[in-house]
Amino acid sequence: MNASPETLGPELLERLPATVQRPAYDRAALQPGMAHLGVGAFHRCHQAEYTDDLLSRQFDRWGIVGINIRPPHLAKTLGRQSGLYTRLIRENDHVEARVIGSIVKVVDSQDSAGPALDVLSSPDIELVTMTVTEKGYCHIPSSGELDLGHPDIVHDLANPETPRSVPGILTRALELRQATHGQPLTLLSCDNIPTNGVILETVVRTFAERRGNGLADWIAAKAAFPSAMVDRIAPAVTQDDLDSVEQWFGYHDGAVAVGEPFRQWVIEKKFAGRTPRWDLVGATFVDDVTPFEHLKMRVLNGAQTTLATLGVLAGLEHTSDAVADPLLSVFVRRMLVEETLPTLMPVPGMEPLAYVEQSLGRLKNTAIRHRNHQIATDGSQKIVQRLLNPIRDRLSRGASVRLLSVPVAGWMAYLIQASECFGKLWPVSDPYAGKVAAIADATGRDAPALASAILAIDTIFDPGLAANAAFREAVISALGELLSGDPMAAVRHSLEQDEVARLKRSKQSAL
Repeated sequence: MNASPETLGPELLERLPATVQRPAYDRAALQPGMAHLGVGAFHRCHQAEYTDDLLSRQFDRWGIVGINIRPPHLAKTLGRQSGLYTRLIRENDHVEARVIGSIVKVVDSQDSAGPALDVLSSPDIELVTMTVTEKGYCHIPSSGELDLGHPDIVHDLANPETPRSVPGILTRALELRQATHGQPLTLLSCDNIPTNGVILETVVRTFAERRGNGLADWIAAKAAFPSAMVDRIAPAVTQDDLDSVEQWFGYHDGAVAVGEPFRQWVIEKKFAGRTPRWDLVGATFVDDVTPFEHLKMRVLNGAQTTLATLGVLAGLEHTSDAVADPLLSVFVRRMLVEETLPTLMPVPGMEPLAYVEQSLGRLKNTAIRHRNHQIATDGSQKIVQRLLNPIRDRLSRGASVRLLSVPVAGWMAYLIQASECFGKLWPVSDPYAGKVAAIADATGRDAPALASAILAIDTIFDPGLAANAAFREAVISALGELLSGDPMAAVRHSLEQDEVARLKRSKQSAL
């Protein structure tokens, strides 16, 4: 009978196979200096890796305390392994393995905010980074304001000492810091939201204003909320990923993370205290993150959302399958080049067309098994920045939005077809899934009525945009075809109509 493989831990570091890179610093000497909220695959492939690189280059007190306030629990995976885990970089047939050592401790705070607050209020913690997903901010997507009707926010305002939301926990931590030691704190959002620092500051300050006692003024003086743009594709880890580490390298790791080779981190220069020198290991500090945010969210993320929902409707499992589909490939490239790129501001050192090709090339990576349903998760929280903002910019210039409107209708069709009325074709995870399902069940298959009812959700669709005739017509037309027996007809027809419009424009310019 074969013995179980040894589990990754500090005692195994010196005996790792030569093919597995290990921390190039004295990990036993590493002390906590920052905390991270939301220790998932992305954090382990991104901020924790950058920090591991920095510690190898310039050792300092920047060990990470990882905190989860939502599932999964960390104790049995990262906790059991003293924060160590294997990061696999995969590109088609190539695999590169490395053990990351920057996480020195993990804390589970799902049942009570107490353990998280103990860490976040400690004077040792000078910086908090977070990847809590768009919905973790409890904000209204269309405005960025704190959603005062959110059940967790209602609870936290009534019970501020036992919070359960991210804004509530962070505000309470800042209140404890004010009362105990007064040390400043930088709160750095690493979530895929435009002006994420502004939104984080808005929800925390709004919460603090309702607490009173001068807390909001103290936060204004002692806390900083820099915005950041983060980029690396890191899909949900599968059992195959966990098994592959065992098969290839001979040890067990319950906290494997998998990512693509590309990574990017652009950070606003706006810290309340000491700043980790991530710029020494590839990150970029800038005065304004906005141009980088728009480029990434509207091009790469816009392509992902488009390919994910249309891919599901076309019966395709992964993004790499969707981008390999001839029709969807032509559609997404033309949408980005013709309608998205003209809405972007210049980005230092970046050529827009080259960025489109690079982004689509990354999505073709067959080793990154990024499921379309996973990317489509929480689509209501993503479409404003990825699709609706460029649409609004186009309409303000009197330009066509025929192509960009198709993935908006795609998001609608994806949620509509998860309703009872449409046979619950697939399970979905989206804060607005119930609302859209209720609309579908009450409305039936009338595409104009369905589109009108969904466009009336003003927390997603700005009323001015929802009332725009050109946008409404394009969405209604695409939705009708996406809900038909031939959903890809919407994609074909939008391309044909775009071609006709292009020929007409070229004839006019030739006169």
